[in-house]
Amino acid sequence: MAELSPTDLQKALKGMEYPTDKKHLVERARENHADDKVVSRLNGLKRDRFDGPNEVQKAVFNE
Repeated sequence: MAELSPTDLQKALKGMEYPTDKKHLVERARENHADDKVVSRLNGLKRDRFDGPNEVQKAVFNE
């Protein structure tokens, strides 16, 4: 998989309200015209619920 940076993730999730679930993370990323690599990574997360952006970042970069 191509490199994904924390900045790419932040841009993809700009305006996201928490808590949220994986489905809404993916929808927000698509609305923000995120790269396919970002959308794919979010779609593949094992967790479904996130209380904040730090939880999303940990899941994306540590899974």
